[in-house]
Amino acid sequence: MLLLVTDTSGKNGTVAVARTGERGANDDAEVMEVVPLAGGMFSAQLVPQIAALLQKHGFNKADIGGFIVVSGPGSFTGLRVGLAAIKALAEILGKPIAAVSLLELIATTSRVHGKVVAVLDGGRGEVFFGSYAIAGESVQVLREELLSKAEFLSAARESTVATPDSNLAAAAREAGITVSEVEAPGAEMIARFGWKKMQAGNNVSPEQLEANYMRRSDAEIFVKTGSSC
Repeated sequence: MLLLVTDTSGKNGTVAVARTGERGANDDAEVMEVVPLAGGMFSAQLVPQIAALLQKHGFNKADIGGFIVVSGPGSFTGLRVGLAAIKALAEILGKPIAAVSLLELIATTSRVHGKVVAVLDGGRGEVFFGSYAIAGESVQVLREELLSKAEFLSAARESTVATPDSNLAAAAREAGITVSEVEAPGAEMIARFGWKKMQAGNNVSPEQLEANYMRRSDAEIFVKTGSSC
């Protein structure tokens, strides 16, 4: 199966094509090529880059068997653009979508069992925070939200913190919290994690695909602030 893998959650993004074999449940997704997307230009780049990448490898959109897309947390504009493109393609082709939470991916990548907290820098002095209970292949989402650094450290005290961010890892260690530093999620990690979700039937329809921004857009913040004056 050919998979299209997109991540527009950060300042920069990626689009990739991955291929799976025919070995069934133990099959893995192998990324064929990753193309970077420049920040601030996702709306202009994403669809042309998808078309060029497919053409380069001798495919067209009809060959896509499924979509793996990062649904958050991250940039409001980036996620909105990325998910809109995948919604449209998936609806036209009638193919499944696996939505990937970067926080859940980080938590599972740590290979720690029990209560795991995954964190990413949310900017503006805030932290993207996800708490999970992991037992074998089972992952239970306990909470995902935007916290201050102090709130994150307080909420993580009975957990292992998993993060690719060295500054957040250092802050957790200084607070006496166990830390598992992991690799920053890239296209290959996203593809493999999304493919496992797809194999398990954890797919969403285009109508069900939603971004997990965690933070409101600047426009929403401005409107709310203005309405209270």
